[in-house]
Amino acid sequence: SHMDIARLFSSMSDGKEDKGISKDEWMDELRKLRIQRVDMNRIVMDYLVSEGFKEAAEKFAQETGLKPEVDLGLLDDRIRVREAVQRGDIDEAIQLLNDYDQEILDTKPKLYFFLQQQKLIELIREGNLEEAVQFAQTELADLGEENPEFLNELERTMALMAFDKPEESPFGELLHLSQRQKVASELNSAMLETQNQKTTSKLSSVLKLLLWSQSQLNEKNVKYPVMTDIASGTLAETPKK
Repeated sequence: SHMDIARLFSSMSDGKEDKGISKDEWMDELRKLRIQRVDMNRIVMDYLVSEGFKEAAEKFAQETGLKPEVDLGLLDDRIRVREAVQRGDIDEAIQLLNDYDQEILDTKPKLYFFLQQQKLIELIREGNLEEAVQFAQTELADLGEENPEFLNELERTMALMAFDKPEESPFGELLHLSQRQKVASELNSAMLETQNQKTTSKLSSVLKLLLWSQSQLNEKNVKYPVMTDIASGTLAETPKK
């Protein structure tokens, strides 16, 4: 529970700042914590629903008997938009968004820019450089002039065309599939907001709390086993003074 976690951090600040806490001591304290399986299941279900993994959520509900907090049918629009972005069909994604909510792009200029930037990236990926330049001039130049953040992103994207192998350039990450996923996540959050649902999963909040807690301990110069890899749960040995 949150109280158990608070007690763990409290124990570290009660006279232990000088010597810190060893990895073995840390693991002993963690083993004393009790987390109910139903709470873990709720966090997993919340993540699947928030991210729009409908089939996985349905199967997880069957296996655990846990009922989702929202109608899974509401995920369909988000799934279609996400799939369009992930295959690089930005025009289709925009059409689906407008069909879903005609005002969403008008009220969220940053979201609109991200989509247009992604379309520019797709044109560059396909080698349609002339069309890319024309598209940037007609659809993105004005947006860049209005917002310094947009201008910086536009310049980074346009810089891809200066390289024979843009994927190997300093801006090559824009061509990674993770860039499509980033845009898809932004769209997913915006659509969740229109449904009056929270835009961040509980799992994400828990991980942010973990990182914040570690930053607080670091600021206080507490010696403890830092989690160096969240995905694997890897803990480093407690540094020596």
